[in-house]
Amino acid sequence: MPELRTQASSSPADAALLLEVAELVVSALNLEVAAADVQADEALYGDGLGLDSIDILEIALVVSKRYGLQLRADQEDNHAIFHSLRSLSDHIAAQRTQ
Repeated sequence: MPELRTQASSSPADAALLLEVAELVVSALNLEVAAADVQADEALYGDGLGLDSIDILEIALVVSKRYGLQLRADQEDNHAIFHSLRSLSDHIAAQRTQ
């Protein structure tokens, strides 16, 4: 299994979850990048991975279905949740029901 590029941190998401979420994002958006090449702390939106608001909505949908989360457009912390692969994975680790 490929290793996702991560930096040491106090992240609640482990490397396996980071890679799983990266694979989910790459698959859902048909990105032309390997999931293992997505850097955990790189910005998802705009500069970084280069996603736009429609991409983020698609990610929210697949994450909600896969992990049983309630992600809503009006959540105050959406910017923080979707900042990076690590922040999204941390949120999933803390909130998931599946």
